[in-house]
Amino acid sequence: MDLGLTGKRALVLASSRGLGLGIAKALAAEGANVLLVGRSGDRLAENCKAINAEGKGKAEWVWGDIADDNFVAAMVNAVREKLGGIDILVNNTGGPTPGTTEDMTADKLDTFFQSMVLRVITLTNALLPQMKEQGFGRILTVASSGVVEPIANLALSNTLRSALVGWNKTLATEVANFGITANMLLPGRIHTDRIDELDGANAKRTGKSLEDVRAASLKTIPAGRLGKVEEFAAAGAFLCSVPASYVTGTTLRVDGGASRSI
Repeated sequence: MDLGLTGKRALVLASSRGLGLGIAKALAAEGANVLLVGRSGDRLAENCKAINAEGKGKAEWVWGDIADDNFVAAMVNAVREKLGGIDILVNNTGGPTPGTTEDMTADKLDTFFQSMVLRVITLTNALLPQMKEQGFGRILTVASSGVVEPIANLALSNTLRSALVGWNKTLATEVANFGITANMLLPGRIHTDRIDELDGANAKRTGKSLEDVRAASLKTIPAGRLGKVEEFAAAGAFLCSVPASYVTGTTLRVDGGASRSI
């Protein structure tokens, strides 16, 4: 299938590693020009070098910390200077610290709301006028399967990412007639550094070994294994594609069947 992404311009947040990098690679493999964002210049430069060596879509990078107050303005400037415009926005953010609802202090809520919700919404709003003017846009927001089935000891993530579900659905209805889609991609247990960190935290909390924690988690996944970043990224690339023009306001799970809700 031709995804129609050749020459499309994509900004991919938190793309120095993990799911963000996977989506950036998938878009570039389909011919898109991607702008990677993160806090590790060395890692971003290395990622761009690898993507550009493939000879399909081009990759550039810009340093950015989504927790900074000037993040949105910096990204708008980077899009203009490095991409010359925007067709695809991939909203991807790091996850908050593990914990229960009782661990959700006012300070933690405020800190992570700023980086996981507020910046996503304000950056999207800042880039929407360009998409509306050209009559094409793809907004893809990476969240978590916790928005459909809350994950134990991830109360902050379950709470804040769920706020984006209502926002995304509302946004999708408002911009559909401009040729813009807005969708959410929900990873289950995709094997990334983040999964290793969470498994380590669970092992410490429960007093179990890391191997026992991982084995128990695999039993909850009908596919019987962790997902691959490439599998997740392929779903993301499709949602950003031209053929996906009639798919909007959705939350797509990539979780090996782990979520039990309908």
